[in-house]
Amino acid sequence: MKLFEQKIEGVPQFVSYFGPVLDVLRDLGGEAKPKQVFEAIAERYEVSEDFLNQTNKNGQPKFNNRVAWARFYLVKAGLLYSPKRGIWALTEEGKATEMSDELAVDIFRRERSALKADEDEDQAPEGEIVPDGVNYWFVGAAWDEGDQTPRFLEKGIWQNGYDDKFSHLVRQMKQGDKIAIKATYTRKHDVPFDNRERAVSAMRIKAIGTITGNHDDGKTVEVFWEEIDPPREWFFFTYRTTVARARFEDDEMARQLVSFTFEGKDQDIERFLKHPYWAEKYAEDIEPLAAIEEQEEADDEQPIEPYGVDDIIADGGFMTRGTLQGMISRIESKKNIILQGAPGTGKTWLAKRLGKALIGKRNPSPGQLRSVQFHPSLSYEDFVRGYRPSSNGLVITDGIFLQVVEVARAQPDIAHVLIIEEINRGNPAQVFGEMLTLLENTKRSRADAIELAYRKQPGERVHVPDNLYIIGTMNVADRSLALVDLALRRRFAFVSLEPVLNDSWAAWCSDRNIDGETIDFIRTQMTALNDDISSDRSLGPQFRIGHSYVTPNETIEDAKAWFKDVIETEIGPLLEEYWFDAPERATEAMARLRNGL
Repeated sequence: MKLFEQKIEGVPQFVSYFGPVLDVLRDLGGEAKPKQVFEAIAERYEVSEDFLNQTNKNGQPKFNNRVAWARFYLVKAGLLYSPKRGIWALTEEGKATEMSDELAVDIFRRERSALKADEDEDQAPEGEIVPDGVNYWFVGAAWDEGDQTPRFLEKGIWQNGYDDKFSHLVRQMKQGDKIAIKATYTRKHDVPFDNRERAVSAMRIKAIGTITGNHDDGKTVEVFWEEIDPPREWFFFTYRTTVARARFEDDEMARQLVSFTFEGKDQDIERFLKHPYWAEKYAEDIEPLAAIEEQEEADDEQPIEPYGVDDIIADGGFMTRGTLQGMISRIESKKNIILQGAPGTGKTWLAKRLGKALIGKRNPSPGQLRSVQFHPSLSYEDFVRGYRPSSNGLVITDGIFLQVVEVARAQPDIAHVLIIEEINRGNPAQVFGEMLTLLENTKRSRADAIELAYRKQPGERVHVPDNLYIIGTMNVADRSLALVDLALRRRFAFVSLEPVLNDSWAAWCSDRNIDGETIDFIRTQMTALNDDISSDRSLGPQFRIGHSYVTPNETIEDAKAWFKDVIETEIGPLLEEYWFDAPERATEAMARLRNGL
């Protein structure tokens, strides 16, 4: 009988998919992308093309949705988990489980009472599903009205102070989970180690408890609290966001925090000081990045100036909200993206602002948003790790990439962004080395860690954390560069930026004292020039002139004089470079641009 024709009596048809999901994941090595699971089940069980094309009332493919519902129940049963976004994986129990009809029915009925959806029609939950085992939550308690801890302890609850944030995490909290109220801040003095008066991230644990109920409103859970008096103080590895789940299944530092918080164990300070990030930060003879950074936020509840898509538009991003939001979503899923375009299309400008939007702050710390520029002489030893001379001879030293990796691992609940400008000017295979493998969005966990060419200690393995994003820029008009390495292309999403002279650009120019007539003139002249460049067989669309050249940053006193200066000092030299073998073409193009000024 075909899979889609099977039916276990008394339960929805997708319960029949429990066994096939486990079986194909075993065949795929224990973990795979959802698409791989869908395709493997369809092939093994000869699912017809007709059924694959059927959709439910929400327009979702019925087959895919049934597999996704099966995955949901298997995760709740502790047989599957998501080691990273976009990956389904078997737990140890899942690897050993042989699914029978009786077990499938038991799993379904055990979890069914908590769900209100019509599982065979409604869309299955996506993203991370918290397994049924005990999970550990660290939450803030400071609202605009002040510290809510006394009220929470008195009423036996914890509440989310936001209407539009963290609700999905609150809904994941379940009876039996452990929860801790924390406050995160920085300290320079009175710490239990020699910090050389440099800022130390700290977290005060004020109360711990067990969740006894969830109101399922994204705001309130009931808790049996135990106040910690006096509060206990934890250093280094801290959660700054209001709600964070300790990923103890995938992170040794998170496991130590859980033991400290809920089991009363002492923190192994020396162990954390050996971590590369903190070892450098508090070293005596090295000037660490942290020593020259601005003071970090005092605590995670302190108001910060947020930054998002609307702010990019307000700052001069002449794109629609949907376009920018699509870029953000693509970065979040792929982890690595390259902005490519002709000169002046705002690649670097947009890369920095996309980074801020991912982080969610207008002024992120330098350690959270870093930039590097590739060039032909850049090597693996410069970018990843290599030997460097020191007073003690040659010493293995981490490059900027591993520095960023370690900072992101040390701050797991906040996004970190590395911007790589002119990424196609380096040799990717040479510069990235093994990192090309670890960059993949499907290989962002400790399970995928590999040994590097240069190891600081025997058996050392490295992985790129899930909260590190890479945004590259690439000038497609540079004729001195070879085609981008195919291995690099597979690991990055590519977004092409176009010259934009739309109404948003016109409004920006108008706000800077350029009159409407001149705005129309500039737009007409630049559009005509770009049409000429696009139609030139020796150039093409990738050589068009971007809008940055004709976008003022300050108030303009004489608009036509300003445009003439731009033509003479910026656009003209570029055209001469374009038509270096036909200088008369450049001269004619400049004359047409000036015509009418």
